[in-house]
Amino acid sequence: MEDLENYFESNRQLWNLRTPLHRKSAFYRVPAFMEGATSLNRIELEELGDVRGKSLLHLQCHFGLDTLSWARLGAKATGIDLSDAAVEEARRLNRQLGLDALFVQSNIYNLQENLHGQFEVVFTSYGTIGWLPDLEKWAGTIAHFLQPGGTFYMVDFHPVAWMFDDEFEKIIYPYHNTFEPIVTESDHSYTDGSGHAPHKEYGWNHGLSEIISSLTATGLRLEFLHEFPYSPYNCFQHMVQGDDGNWRIEHLRDKIPLLYSIKATKPLP
Repeated sequence: MEDLENYFESNRQLWNLRTPLHRKSAFYRVPAFMEGATSLNRIELEELGDVRGKSLLHLQCHFGLDTLSWARLGAKATGIDLSDAAVEEARRLNRQLGLDALFVQSNIYNLQENLHGQFEVVFTSYGTIGWLPDLEKWAGTIAHFLQPGGTFYMVDFHPVAWMFDDEFEKIIYPYHNTFEPIVTESDHSYTDGSGHAPHKEYGWNHGLSEIISSLTATGLRLEFLHEFPYSPYNCFQHMVQGDDGNWRIEHLRDKIPLLYSIKATKPLP
């Protein structure tokens, strides 16, 4: 347990370093967002659907652009994140935009100590569960905060993509969760190469069976699992953009999945 706390603390510090870089980066397009552009992608907009008037909990929200985008679409949105710097920035943007989103700084495993109530929608996306070692606890948090009849939706990078080295030439990481952290040291962000002090990060890969089984073990009912050979983001090496606007690994184009999405519901009593 002490090791986990050290891993989480190191990751919190990493995201504190990244937050101001991301706020200024072209990747996150904050000036356009402030002028009304959404940060959400077609996949989640179409698959999750209308959120008007619904309470929505966004897990691992970073500095809040997606949370605020859902709020603009009429959701009563709450975002949580491990990074205090990210939550502070999210609150600042919320005030500047005159929105009513709520932001809470918390480790997802301790969220029940820091947030109360239930939500009609629980949402998480793009680069989230790889920072968590134990998906049973993660799924338990989702089930706890999701009201009966509510919807859980996630879209994230596919575990197959996380098996490769940075050049997408060799498989060097396990597909399944070994519960031992994958330790790397980074001195830049994935956004535009902006640098920060070298810092260790700790992650875990999770296969689809582990993800789905952790959710269904809580009683959630799986509605669908979808896989996609593209990403809406240019965030890996050797990506090329297609006519559809999405990005693929050039030499592995349409050969490996880059994204998956899951929708599940909590049955009524």
